[in-house]
Amino acid sequence: MGPNEKESPANVAEANPWPRRRSRRIRVGSVEVGGGAPVSVQSMTTTDTRDVETTASQIWALAASGADIVRVAVQDAEAADRLPEIRRAVKTPIIADIHFDYRLALRAIERGADAVRVNPGNIGARERLREIANAARERGVPLRIGVNGGSLSKAILARYGHPTAEAIVESAVETAAFLDDLGFHTFKIAVKSSDVVETIRAYRLLAPRGDWPLHIGVTEAGPEAPGTVRSAVGIGVVLADGIGDTLRVSLTADPVAEVRVGIDILKSLGLRRPGLTLVSCPSCGRCGIDLIGLTSRIEKRLASELAGSTADLRVAVMGCAVNGPGEAREADIGVAGGDGEALLFAKGRVVRKIAESEMEDVVVAEVKRLATPREER
Repeated sequence: MGPNEKESPANVAEANPWPRRRSRRIRVGSVEVGGGAPVSVQSMTTTDTRDVETTASQIWALAASGADIVRVAVQDAEAADRLPEIRRAVKTPIIADIHFDYRLALRAIERGADAVRVNPGNIGARERLREIANAARERGVPLRIGVNGGSLSKAILARYGHPTAEAIVESAVETAAFLDDLGFHTFKIAVKSSDVVETIRAYRLLAPRGDWPLHIGVTEAGPEAPGTVRSAVGIGVVLADGIGDTLRVSLTADPVAEVRVGIDILKSLGLRRPGLTLVSCPSCGRCGIDLIGLTSRIEKRLASELAGSTADLRVAVMGCAVNGPGEAREADIGVAGGDGEALLFAKGRVVRKIAESEMEDVVVAEVKRLATPREER
């Protein structure tokens, strides 16, 4: 790793509990993808890419939330021409997202995109893909072959009738074989559907067909709450199969939420170090404090006040005497509440008794204290 390259990504687990599928390794800017590299998290800006300042600001926000790679929509030549300015304004690798017009892919490559996503369902004739591959090879730019169930070619749909997992995989494999035959091997593949089961089937069908790095996700997963569940199920199952080198959670929400959900999926599977983990009981009739409101406020404050922190801390906010003391004792910082007050635990020891009105401020302060390096206190 060179002196100006960041680790990719920084916050990863030391041991992978799931045997990983073997894949070739490519590099998107400073981030390695495939070949045993840590699973990276991606998102996509919702801004007009022609607006450099707003786009760069959102990329910084995504990076602060943990995004390793960010994709931007390139819908016209002006958007492609803004890529050099955006790249100078941010540190995160940028993928140019191209549909329909292959000339925009050529322009994005020329303007310095770190990678280019093309959709074989709408990019047109193979000769256009050949031109893109030749330009990418010349500039050392990797491609992503992004096949979505909602945008398959007419030929594939005519063959299968509707976007099945088999149809999606056939489109991807045909395109991959074409690029490999050209001697261009620096690409990754995504085979996404809005149907969770079809997505899982597609990745299971594709994985043994070649050693390409795979970008995974459930496309058009929906609004934040149901989309989070559908993404966690689809992505989680695929990752537990050992499949996946990079991922995006696709939500109809602030893209920062996509990054947080993606990271939480990886943390839940032991594929990233825990970082800051907040556990709390589901609340019930035994709860003697406003647990739901308290936990929500603590979660928001920790996300805001410790944004970018890499501290591995477990925080427990518990509401009764059944599991509360045990969970709080096992956490780095924990509170076990009841009847308007709580016991504060730190590293397994009871520190003191605090009032319910103090719990939010005390927990946040104690977590920040542990998360701050001693020399900065």
